[in-house]
Amino acid sequence: MKIGLLVPQGWKGEYKGWDAADAWARTIELAVHAEALGFESLWVFDHFTTVPPTDEITFESFSTLAALAALTRRVRLGHLVICASYRNPALTAKLASTLDVISNGRFELGIGAGWKEDEWLAYGYAFPPIGERLDVLGEHLAIITRMLGPGRATFEGQHSRVRDAINIPKGIQSHIPIIVGGNGRQRTAGYAIRFADELNFDFLGPGEVAERMAEVRSRCEQEGRDPATLRFSVYAVDEDVRRAGQARVDLLGAYAAIGLDRLVCFPTRWEPTTDAQARFAADCRLAGLTLDGA
Repeated sequence: MKIGLLVPQGWKGEYKGWDAADAWARTIELAVHAEALGFESLWVFDHFTTVPPTDEITFESFSTLAALAALTRRVRLGHLVICASYRNPALTAKLASTLDVISNGRFELGIGAGWKEDEWLAYGYAFPPIGERLDVLGEHLAIITRMLGPGRATFEGQHSRVRDAINIPKGIQSHIPIIVGGNGRQRTAGYAIRFADELNFDFLGPGEVAERMAEVRSRCEQEGRDPATLRFSVYAVDEDVRRAGQARVDLLGAYAAIGLDRLVCFPTRWEPTTDAQARFAADCRLAGLTLDGA
């Protein structure tokens, strides 16, 4: 099982009261340190204001990743996950392709329907019902996969469209991995089966994740997709990984035991320090996980 880390952006209040320049310096320090420790990947949230909303630092996600791409050499990079409706899907594809070049082929595109109503409304986005947000997600995935694929892209949907759209360069990787994020059993999982390389669950424990993995694999077979071609990941509950010790070690081991492909954690949420990252790395090793970036 691979282990990824979220890097602090301020979204969960980790930079409350900080000077912006000092906070950014710490984000860089932690990203470089995480790569040196052997973690497989680094991730950011796609949010504009803190949760709950406060007048505190929140660094924007794409510019954060572009900077980290230039400052690291090995770790995979991505979002957990972007909100589809925040950007035109063709722009999302262009951003993804450019980030893949900047990172020399290390970018993965995580995408979901979005949920943070206060943020949508404050920034001038409408906040339609979940069914419509999922409709938009499906159309965006159809456009993005066309934009990242060979040739020009054309798609006409109810909410989104492209006509003979050019996306050059398409990235360094022959295929930029797509991650669909969300716990929805029907449409979200269905989009992952149709469009994605990975399905990312949010805050589900090992037992429920094992059940969901079996369920999605069965659907893959029913829908004509080889189940082995769809990976599974989890963003772990922050509180569950907050403190070093046997409980955290046991949790890491439990996720590994079910055959999860990747676990993403945020051990520096409450303590954005290299010491906190190092303690988490030590617990990963105690759980039998190898931190070699593989």
